[in-house]
Amino acid sequence: MKRHNDANTTHGDGCADCCGRSSLRDEHIYHNSHSQRGVIIDCFQHSFENNSGRMEKVNVLMMGTGEYTTYSSYNSFYFFSGYVGGQAADSDKGAGVVALTMFDLRRRNKVDRIGMCGVNGKKFPGIRQHMQRCIGDVYGGMDLKCETFPSDNEVNPKAYIDGCKSFKAGDVAVIFTPDDTHFDIAMECINNGMHVMVTKPIVQTLSDHQKLAKAAAEKGVLVAVEVHKRLDPFYADARDRVRGGLGNFQYMYAYMSQPKHQLETFKAWAGKSSDISYYLNSHHVDWSEWTLASIARPIRVTATGSTGVAKAKGMDTEDSITLTVQWENVNDKTLGCAVYTSSWAAPKSDVHSQQRFFYMGTQGEINVDQAHRGCTVSTDQAGFASVNPLFMKYTPTNGMFSGQGSYGVRSFENFIDACREINSGARKPSNFDDGSLATVHTTQQGTAILEAGRKSLDAGGRPMDIEYDGDGHEPTGIKPHEFA
Repeated sequence: MKRHNDANTTHGDGCADCCGRSSLRDEHIYHNSHSQRGVIIDCFQHSFENNSGRMEKVNVLMMGTGEYTTYSSYNSFYFFSGYVGGQAADSDKGAGVVALTMFDLRRRNKVDRIGMCGVNGKKFPGIRQHMQRCIGDVYGGMDLKCETFPSDNEVNPKAYIDGCKSFKAGDVAVIFTPDDTHFDIAMECINNGMHVMVTKPIVQTLSDHQKLAKAAAEKGVLVAVEVHKRLDPFYADARDRVRGGLGNFQYMYAYMSQPKHQLETFKAWAGKSSDISYYLNSHHVDWSEWTLASIARPIRVTATGSTGVAKAKGMDTEDSITLTVQWENVNDKTLGCAVYTSSWAAPKSDVHSQQRFFYMGTQGEINVDQAHRGCTVSTDQAGFASVNPLFMKYTPTNGMFSGQGSYGVRSFENFIDACREINSGARKPSNFDDGSLATVHTTQQGTAILEAGRKSLDAGGRPMDIEYDGDGHEPTGIKPHEFA
């Protein structure tokens, strides 16, 4: 594979220089180019496709059984199946994302054995029925065979240990469980020699993040955060524009929300083990870290919250959380300010999640409304909605799943491809610290911001300073701000 040595290389309509193919790989694929700490992701994907026949398939253990995995509502494990509480979740995740993607990757000879691990095995019969109805009966060629942990008649919060032991070094673990469980599960998988992808936030404290990074380096495995907004063509283009000529960072305002009925979906952990900032602010915080890498670093966080809706439902948690983050430009020590707001107390609207941001640099500005892509659908059954097929294309084409170009799928497929290349010896985990994946080694600022936000809220809004060694970019600690 020809590599790009110029960190500021950008491509126009095609990428013939590196792979001799059009930027539109097929009608679904959008070409993303990323400067500095990044590679040309689409070309990177071409290389995987060209070499896929020479690389071994990987086995995948999915940790979690909820909305993002299976689109079931059986519990609060978010991204797997779309199944929560014994019924299909009221969300925008259709047939789920993770399980659907892994079954499709098996159909395309990239994945072999698939396992799923939860806590309550009594829910698995309903999950299997749900996946058959929403995946097997909808898309052709899908083999839904999936080993499950614990057994169907067992409840075991430590089932992930048994599941992990049944897989081998070089296999892949995908973790979409409540935030406070990420560290223990990820560490178990790393110690078993598995490559690990964890939903955002990867962990809730900088200390735990550093421990995972150290363990990943010692074991020689790839550990990354699943932050699919990096593959959203609108967000990726905005990132490149910022890095390509908008100057130093000045100001950013970002907002992301979900309707208040989501509080019922997440009632098992909302306000008990995590909050809405870890859940949603993490998206735009990660975009900032990825975009401003080597340009600016976060140095102070002040958090405020809104309350009322959740507490009326018996949940002791904030409805909305706003993080005000001071960023320091690297080249001249000037300051910029970012305001990140997230909420799960919004009314139901034409979209499941409002998400937008405004960015201003010293030489230009960008507005992105990710929720409205200019596509609306109205049906007698579901009413009016603004839809985003760029994230997940659930509508089959000639009876087959055809969402491979969606960034919800590509986020996982890129990671699976990277693991296959590492297992083949063609690449090393450190090769992916260039921005092509959100690795555990390149995302510590985001964790520091989120933890500092929680600490600030718990301290009545007191600012928290993020510490570094000199002019370094990796945070070393968090401490309360001392006023002069």
